[in-house]
Amino acid sequence: MKQRINVLTIGVDDLEQSLKFYRDGLGLQTDGIVGTEFEHGAVVFFNLQNGLKLALYPRKEIAWDAKISLASASATEFAIGHLVNSKQEVDKVMKRAKEAGANITKPAQDTFWGGYAGYFQDPNGHLWEIAWNPQWKIEE
Repeated sequence: MKQRINVLTIGVDDLEQSLKFYRDGLGLQTDGIVGTEFEHGAVVFFNLQNGLKLALYPRKEIAWDAKISLASASATEFAIGHLVNSKQEVDKVMKRAKEAGANITKPAQDTFWGGYAGYFQDPNGHLWEIAWNPQWKIEE
């Protein structure tokens, strides 16, 4: 297996609400919900950097497709990290997320590791960390 991830799929309970949060609230570009012509097919894709795609797919459909039981969601199963190049950018993204309806779980602040970061949850409870690390330059 090669060291790469091509698609990160987030399981959601309400596809329309999630589309509005990510597209209208956070400003991610998408063609909207596609695949509705297929049973179990409705999904949203966002093109990210270097060919990475972020997908929104109903949790019940992920369970159906993977042939597993639908389980309770937990916000601590994973966190998605979004790195930026300054403290000001962290604050800007956190503000935009809050205005879009995110739940700010930890306001942006200086970290124990020398950076600056905060956490929010999307409408489905998925945890995002917005962080600036002074050791890393993020290519735009």
